Amino acid sequence: MKTPERVPSITALHLYLKLKRPSNPLISVFDFNEVSVDPKTLLTAVTTDFYVVAIKSDCAGKFKYGQHYYDFDDGIMYFIAPNQVVQFEDILLSEVKGSVLVVHPDFLQGYPLASAIKEYCYFSYAANEALHLSDREEQSVTDIIDNIRRETENNMDVFTQDLLISNIDLLLKYCDRFYNRQFLTRKKVNHDLLTQLENILDDYFKSERLTIDGIPTVQFIASEMNISPNYLSDMLRVHTGQTTQQHIQNRLIEKAKELLSTTGMSVSEIAYHLGFEHPQSFHRLFKNRTAISPLEFRQTFN
Repeated sequence: MKTPERVPSITALHLYLKLKRPSNPLISVFDFNEVSVDPKTLLTAVTTDFYVVAIKSDCAGKFKYGQHYYDFDDGIMYFIAPNQVVQFEDILLSEVKGSVLVVHPDFLQGYPLASAIKEYCYFSYAANEALHLSDREEQSVTDIIDNIRRETENNMDVFTQDLLISNIDLLLKYCDRFYNRQFLTRKKVNHDLLTQLENILDDYFKSERLTIDGIPTVQFIASEMNISPNYLSDMLRVHTGQTTQQHIQNRLIEKAKELLSTTGMSVSEIAYHLGFEHPQSFHRLFKNRTAISPLEFRQTFN
């Protein structure tokens, strides 16, 4: 992976892109067509100290997340949290169209949004899990970003920061809503992901990996599926009402019930067989999910 270009401040970003200095060093909105760097300048690997919300379209090239490349030619939104690295390839800045909102975490301090923004999991989705907008959704997003831009360009008064925070909060809520719609409408893609998840768990549980490697983690499952852990859990929550962790636990309980009812293995042996380091952890999970202990469950078959 290329060494990322670190952009430590919004002012530094404006200097790098040869934009005029931001009206506020902690928040800014600009269009890609305002960027005045050399037309041959390529986007490469970037990491920032601030949040980035971008809506773009009509861009040739592709970008890389992990070891996988993805087309970059659809109109999309993507979200970058501070200290994340996104790697691009063969993308000319001069060919990118769209708008960018950048917000430093310090701007949010003293407001509930300072904590709430960390709950929007799409800031840690992979780049290929960008938000695809309908025309109406794009207009809603663009209107809010335009409001933010106008407010940042006005003279500051006692209402300015409150209004900006309210608009950012509204923007993020709309994006959360649109992602939920995307999970529901991309049925074929999500059905394939659900099938892939089940196949990965089937193979894992049928092998000796539970005993050797322990219970599969959400990170392991997501890596096998080439998607981010948060995207996987959010997609599952929309379609099944459960996170990836809960899905894994369900499979563990199913396997535990099978072993308790068809083998003479002790509860401790079953716990170790299922990848638990301590039998007490297995006992606690089983009782939490079934309302009875493993021994009580076994006794129902005697």
